Amino acid sequence: MKLSMGQIVRRALGLALGLAVVAAGGMLFAGSALAELGQPAVWEYKLQESGSPVMDQITGFHNFLLWLITIIVLFVLALLIIVMVKFNAKSNPTPSRTTHNTLIEVVWTIVPVLILVAVAVPSFRLLFLELDVPKADITIKATGKQWYWSYAYPDNGKFEFDSLMAADKQPRLLAVDNEMVVPVNKVIRVQTTGADVIHSFAIPAFGIKIDAIPGRLNETWFKATKTGWYYGQCSELCGKDHAFMPIAVHVVTDQEFTAWVGDAKKKYAASGTSEFASAGAAAQ
Repeated sequence: MKLSMGQIVRRALGLALGLAVVAAGGMLFAGSALAELGQPAVWEYKLQESGSPVMDQITGFHNFLLWLITIIVLFVLALLIIVMVKFNAKSNPTPSRTTHNTLIEVVWTIVPVLILVAVAVPSFRLLFLELDVPKADITIKATGKQWYWSYAYPDNGKFEFDSLMAADKQPRLLAVDNEMVVPVNKVIRVQTTGADVIHSFAIPAFGIKIDAIPGRLNETWFKATKTGWYYGQCSELCGKDHAFMPIAVHVVTDQEFTAWVGDAKKKYAASGTSEFASAGAAAQ
């Protein structure tokens, strides 16, 4: 049976779309199998598993944009193939001299506007969710220093401690000696500042990233919905040991947090803060 050129094009496009769907499904399954809460995974190609409501919204918006751009790319690809097949010199020796088509011009003006509106509305909602800090249950001040973080708990006894990278712990380059501890399902307000140069406090699983600037107090928030360990890093180039400035957050139950606060008051009141050291030296 001899197929027309149009049938060949339609079948080719159908096959390409089918393969794309199968490949995307396989990648999603593989990514879910390899993903680990709160930290990077081997061969990870997508966003980290969400650990907060903000990250839920970021992930949903990301997935929406991914499907939207995929549809647009496939549509443009189909148009290009149709143009190459139907309107080449051999298939269409006498080209049309049409210069205007009111319907097409209206469509290709209105449709992009509608697409931009569909992108803008959830984008603005997400920005408002990230920037509008709700009433906090706990406030933590994170001070970026070369090259470690200091955490203060003004609502829980006004104690403070330093958090340096621990070379003898896992995950490598992310574990610390003294982690930030917070209770699950509580609104945590994080105030950031820098003691020397500009740093950036970022935890991917919570969907937060905010600069820590000397002489300025910035703030963000998160609400961890799952207990466990979450890791981040300084995301602003801040000197020679920038790569050795991790952030570790341990999310625990309310009872565990209360017990930790009691121990932390005694520990950090007695010893001050942890010993100062070069994070780069600890990594060697």
